[in-house]
Amino acid sequence: MEFVISFDMRAPDFGAPIEELYCAALDMSAWADDIGFNVASLGEHHAAIDGYLPSPLPMAAAIAARTSKLNIRPNVLLAPLYEPIKLAEDVSVVQLLSGGRLQLVLGAGYRPYEFQMFGTRREDRKQRYLEVFEILRKAWRGEEFEYKGRKVTVSPVPEQAPPLLLGGAHPAVARRAARIADGFFPPGGENWHIYREERIKLGYADPGEKFHSLGPIYTHVTYDVEAAWEKILPHAVHCVESYSEWTIEAYGKADGPFANGVNPADLRSSGAYQVLTPEQAVEMINALDDISTFILVPLLGGIDPDFAFEGLQLFEKEVWPHVRHRAADMPIQWV
Repeated sequence: MEFVISFDMRAPDFGAPIEELYCAALDMSAWADDIGFNVASLGEHHAAIDGYLPSPLPMAAAIAARTSKLNIRPNVLLAPLYEPIKLAEDVSVVQLLSGGRLQLVLGAGYRPYEFQMFGTRREDRKQRYLEVFEILRKAWRGEEFEYKGRKVTVSPVPEQAPPLLLGGAHPAVARRAARIADGFFPPGGENWHIYREERIKLGYADPGEKFHSLGPIYTHVTYDVEAAWEKILPHAVHCVESYSEWTIEAYGKADGPFANGVNPADLRSSGAYQVLTPEQAVEMINALDDISTFILVPLLGGIDPDFAFEGLQLFEKEVWPHVRHRAADMPIQWV
């Protein structure tokens, strides 16, 4: 079972100051490293009104400097928005700083504003991320190669290149991941069977029957569930509404379970966001199967870091001793 602490660094006006959130994220990463979590996960978006993390690689480097065991996983890195040679250099440095703990989930992106901001076309995103895969592979061989008529040498290169995973949910992405990537990372496990069939057809080892199933996307542990919900709900609503706005921007209509608007009561009853007593959290986590991912998002929507730390400390004291054995010998299911 995989235990993940995740950050997207949203800082809406009604939340905590952004400087406090960044400092807290590093402290929380160190906390997760100390108690034995498996992964720190980082999002990426640009030009967000709430300051959503635009630069996961500098953030990954900062987390690497505060941790020693935690794998660090940008998920997803918006590959079409990057100049691939500079990306290869930056990733090399973060991989060296982390001692080989970086895992890259590359995605195509979807927001039109982000593409125009970086001077590229959304229609070209498939071609551009395929190019990124190709260039990163060449760059980390440590040899000179040619790119668009230019001679290129990326140096230094890490002894162990980070795995390149392809994120996405479409069947074509699953087949593409089987051919070009080190693994497939569908957000909800979609089309894993297609990826698996393609890998086997190509002569690779069987990656397993299913991808990690996900627990709740947010969990807070407390003794006072009602008071905590009152504090958390505005931040959760903000996140859901933001994603709905972005899907309208990209596809002309809202998408997802709350596409028709967010009713806080529905959000609370959805199961995606959970506020639990320690006993309930232990029961919930132990009910997840071995090929599962449990995620903590302590700074959800810019929530007060002191409040978030209270939940983490209670988790460490009253929940972790009963579930930490599940993090041992974690199967790496994306390969």
